[in-house]
Amino acid sequence: MRVTIKIGSNVLTRSDGTLDAERLEDLVGQIVLLRKHGVEVIVVSSGAVASGRSEIKPRKKLDAVQARQLFSAVGQAKLINRYYDLFSRHGLCCGQVLTTKENFRSRRHYLTMQGCIAAMLDNDVIPIVNENDTISVTELMFTDNDELSGLISELMQSEALVILSNVDGVYSGTPGSPGAEVIREVSGRQKLERHISSRKSEFGRGGMLTKAGIAQKVAAAGIAVYIANGRRSGILPDLVLGEKKPLCTLFVPKPKATSSVKRWVANAEAFAKGAIVVNEGAKEALLQKTASLLPVGVVRIEGEFEKDDVVKILDESGAQLGVGRVTTGSVRARQTMGKKGEKELVHYDYLHLS
Repeated sequence: MRVTIKIGSNVLTRSDGTLDAERLEDLVGQIVLLRKHGVEVIVVSSGAVASGRSEIKPRKKLDAVQARQLFSAVGQAKLINRYYDLFSRHGLCCGQVLTTKENFRSRRHYLTMQGCIAAMLDNDVIPIVNENDTISVTELMFTDNDELSGLISELMQSEALVILSNVDGVYSGTPGSPGAEVIREVSGRQKLERHISSRKSEFGRGGMLTKAGIAQKVAAAGIAVYIANGRRSGILPDLVLGEKKPLCTLFVPKPKATSSVKRWVANAEAFAKGAIVVNEGAKEALLQKTASLLPVGVVRIEGEFEKDDVVKILDESGAQLGVGRVTTGSVRARQTMGKKGEKELVHYDYLHLS
């Protein structure tokens, strides 16, 4: 079994904003127990900024991005050293994987990262993944590590993603308010917005609304997702190994997972450079058949793109049908649109429908 475990900032951070070393040690012990039972574990860990904040006092006032870069540059080294020392005590080795959102744009970079993490797992090295905060700028940042953990889970085809927070799961109201209870299961695109506050977490960039949105997307790819309380003792063995699941929210996975290529195309949607607008005939063929997108069904090309870029596919009303990797650039696409007998613009294997 392979699981991805995302450890959030509010799990690893004390009330003063510094790293909770005791909590980190406890979680490492739980991961070690999973490994002893043959479970492959990929860790997506927050905590670098908290680690750095306790080590350095800026000499002058910094803006939010500069402070994050400075604290993470110092804190990431400290955090990975803590992980390394803790796992070493149990005879295990861990390694660092720093990534940016840009690495998920290119299919080549995507596969390179996949190969790196696979090699670590094959050699009993526990990957510790985090965003490379020192070089990420606002427009290239992940929403937070929840988004990153979802992408890593799909990249590595994990059987489960465990998102550890400081609450027991998704509540039917504000936690602690009268009548608010943990929603034990969520299926499909069940509407949760009315239950969840949009408030951001205290030390992280996301919140429960972000977690739920990521969880539903990952579950749609065939991966079980648990949102659980990382401050509860033994939460990981109870979730992964226990016959009875502890209090948490399970996002039920779809029975059939999508292909690796289609997962990459779907995840690259954030980098879509343009759009292909199709007529009703092409729309029907795409939605009802296993079909590639042919130029004959195209009525308009929007924006500029090059061969192998990911573009959005829209109907004539502007509604998005999906995304796909194009076989040619926008110049050639405009020359061939509406014509019969031309090579497909998006092959079915590189087409992801919404």
